[in-house]
Amino acid sequence: MVKKKLRWGIIGCASIAEQCVMPAIQQSSTGIIAAVASRDLKKSKAMAKQFVVPTAYGSYEALLQDSDIDAVYIPLPNHLHREWTIRALEAGKHVLCEKPMAMNTHEAEEMVDASKRAGVQLAEALMYRYHPVLEHVRRLIKAGRIGEIRALRGAFTLNNSDDKDNIRYRSDWGGGSLYDVGCYPLSAARFFTGLEPEAVMVNAFFSEEHDGVDMMASGLVEFAGGLSLTFDCGLWAEERRCIEIVGTRGRFEIPHVFSGKEQSGYYLYSGRQLRQYSEKETNAYVHQVESFARSVFGEIPQRFLPEDTINNTRLLEACLRSAKQRRRIVLAGPDREI
Repeated sequence: MVKKKLRWGIIGCASIAEQCVMPAIQQSSTGIIAAVASRDLKKSKAMAKQFVVPTAYGSYEALLQDSDIDAVYIPLPNHLHREWTIRALEAGKHVLCEKPMAMNTHEAEEMVDASKRAGVQLAEALMYRYHPVLEHVRRLIKAGRIGEIRALRGAFTLNNSDDKDNIRYRSDWGGGSLYDVGCYPLSAARFFTGLEPEAVMVNAFFSEEHDGVDMMASGLVEFAGGLSLTFDCGLWAEERRCIEIVGTRGRFEIPHVFSGKEQSGYYLYSGRQLRQYSEKETNAYVHQVESFARSVFGEIPQRFLPEDTINNTRLLEACLRSAKQRRRIVLAGPDREI
């Protein structure tokens, strides 16, 4: 029996598609790439040739009109996510949209509403959440392995500041470190605690060399019961992709938690003892596209519902506002501002 395959269309030829997601689809057991589109037909033809994809389009509209496409992956610049996600949903395509899915909470709500009206699946491409290590650690936390969580500390920094033409350095396109890499530790705190934040306070370095976007940000995210995430993110700093979860009886450290293809397990510190857990090397991008396809086929529930994206976006939006206004922003309770 031939296993059903989800037929993917790729809208845009971004490096994340070329280096990570398109190879993952081809490595998966659930999907094939049926078409790729770019506003530059030469570019889409070159990408199609590289990945042996049968069809290349010179416009996004043409791909959405293709009845042989079941789902689309959207790796476009952030400011284009809303438009092309909604247009794809209205064309009856399931959508996996690169993070951050929306520029603000209102956009995220519009996108989620569009998916419900169309009756098709919508997901935000935060690939790290699909890695087996993350789910394993979360199960251990729920089982009380480190006691009650008292604090979280996360970081995602890298340095590509010399690339001044990078889309990450366009303020009107949703550039900056918070939206590009800060979304990882911020969403991870929600992932591990199962809680929504109450307030945030963020300080950031805005660089005039990079169109005024935040090149580095550090902050405090407050949850109920005195629990907090301290985090930093940056595009002009030494690379780090780690998280620490501190409990009353132990703590987990995952040193490469936000690396889709480079995961070396995790550390458990408890009672002055250290245990290192090594996991079989695997690709979080493959897990992401396989989970997406299986939920489209009705084999499993969708892992992360679209409403989760609204909460991710609300937190991101509050952090950027806090950094720009240099003040604490309240997200929950009677004094809620956002």
